Amino acid sequence: MHALSIPTWIIHISSVVEWIAAIWLIWTYGDVTENKNWRWFSLAMLPALISAMCAITWHFFDNAPQLEWMVTLQASMTIVGNFTVWLAAWWIWHQHKAAQSDAA
Repeated sequence: MHALSIPTWIIHISSVVEWIAAIWLIWTYGDVTENKNWRWFSLAMLPALISAMCAITWHFFDNAPQLEWMVTLQASMTIVGNFTVWLAAWWIWHQHKAAQSDAA
């Protein structure tokens, strides 16, 4: 746990908490607007959360060599998360554009 300074730990942990809050708020927005596409967006954010949790776990155990596989998992989840968030955002945009065309 000594691999990072206390301010860096605060940033890491607060970022994870903020990401969880964002997932929950987006899910709630989907419920309120009755637009299930927003639920998919919140689920698409989960790989990035997994990535962040891998980083915190690895640092918590002082970057232990036997946990180096977590670095690869973190990088993989970052790529997957970037793609899933992009895809979910594109889908929301596509659905919105289709709804506008139908209304016209």
